[in-house]
Amino acid sequence: MIKSDIPFLSATDLGILIKSKELSPVEAVTAYLDRIQEINPKLNAYITVCRDRALDQAKQAEQEINNGNYLGPLHGVPVAVKDQIHSAGIVTTDASKIRSDFVPQENATVLENLNNSGAILLGKLNLSEFALGDPISSAYGPARNPWDLERNPGTSSTGSGAATAGFLCATSLGEDTGGSIRGPAANCGLVGLRPTWGRVSRYGVDGACWSIDTIGPISRTVSDCAITIGSIAGHDPKDRYTSNIPIPDFVNLLNGNLKGLKIGLVMDFLDSDELGVTSATKEAVVAAAEHFRTLGAEVLEISMPLAKYTGTVIRTITHTDRVSLFPDRIRTRASDHHHNTKIAFMAANLIPAQVYYKAQKLREMVRTEVMEAFKSVDVLIQPTSSGPAGKINLEPGVRNIEQAKKDLIEGSYRGIYSLAGVPALSICCGFTDIDGKTLPLALQIAGRPFDEATVLNTAYAYEQSNSWKDIRPEF
Repeated sequence: MIKSDIPFLSATDLGILIKSKELSPVEAVTAYLDRIQEINPKLNAYITVCRDRALDQAKQAEQEINNGNYLGPLHGVPVAVKDQIHSAGIVTTDASKIRSDFVPQENATVLENLNNSGAILLGKLNLSEFALGDPISSAYGPARNPWDLERNPGTSSTGSGAATAGFLCATSLGEDTGGSIRGPAANCGLVGLRPTWGRVSRYGVDGACWSIDTIGPISRTVSDCAITIGSIAGHDPKDRYTSNIPIPDFVNLLNGNLKGLKIGLVMDFLDSDELGVTSATKEAVVAAAEHFRTLGAEVLEISMPLAKYTGTVIRTITHTDRVSLFPDRIRTRASDHHHNTKIAFMAANLIPAQVYYKAQKLREMVRTEVMEAFKSVDVLIQPTSSGPAGKINLEPGVRNIEQAKKDLIEGSYRGIYSLAGVPALSICCGFTDIDGKTLPLALQIAGRPFDEATVLNTAYAYEQSNSWKDIRPEF
């Protein structure tokens, strides 16, 4: 195989070649490092590249596999993680000047789990400062979307989306509070899974909102996503909120059989007047619903009247929680924050207790509405975003009240399932052309708590029967 072709393999196929010894971990890592050196200056996906460490890990993985100590489908596969995930001996910045010299003493549990699976860490990925969700706030500059360098790769896991879509890692980890796995997946034409809250440990992850934060995979295929979540999920004594519910074999459950599956199409998110969905996105999601019918699923129309409020609800909760984690930072080091981060934190400090309390009550109402829907259907589908990736505006500050309202409404698309704590996945469902650029559109699939297997299999059936997976950015 030509060395430069290696990064374009899926993590699944790469793992198979490594297991069969047709390709060595050293060859794989070297190919990725070469591509990072060439492409990362354009995408700005990495904050830290662990070149020497990755090569050492690759040599160790190669020796282990040659000695018959094969650890699983990620053994020898190069991965990368969002830079709010602690890495022993490697700086973890949160994309902020304030954390620019912070070097953790131990790995986050998810990184330790990746190590135990034999995965090789290429480096730490860019993000919005403190994972706040602003595309320009990183102290290291904004990451860029491989489909169009002028467009947002999705926040706050900006680097995870850019690196995975740009073939700078085989699979990656992001963190999802209000939608920061699914947003980058949507903008970059990837598969991103927010697992059930409690399915994956958050120990060693710099948090944003303790009751909503979730770590999950951003990958190029559903199979890659299944492999990655299977490697990081599970109970962790260091995180008392993790569940003891057993982890299924997600990969072997990908059979593509949807016979008898009941799918709820959430009509509220197809309302262009209320939630601003573009015609291209609406058409793509409706077409996806029809496609599911051809695969043997039953599709029912579902209404969730609270849907349009969820962006405001989750923003109120998460911003208040974020600033409460380190209240002294904004008081004593305000100038060390990006302007947009500073404004967001200062505004969060002004939210009255009764407003926060009302948001929490609304959160429970939203969860009840979502769980009620699951009494009649197995999964829910809707757009992941109102439209394709928007252009990055490098000018700091709130532009106008209309844009602020639009941003809150946009947060509803993904915020609804963050509030409910259920698994939700984004997958490409087509493309649209804007200004001569081909941009991905995205479908979101949500499931019952701890039923990631059904969500993944639904996505797998859709992926395998469509051509979207074969289209990639010309980069």
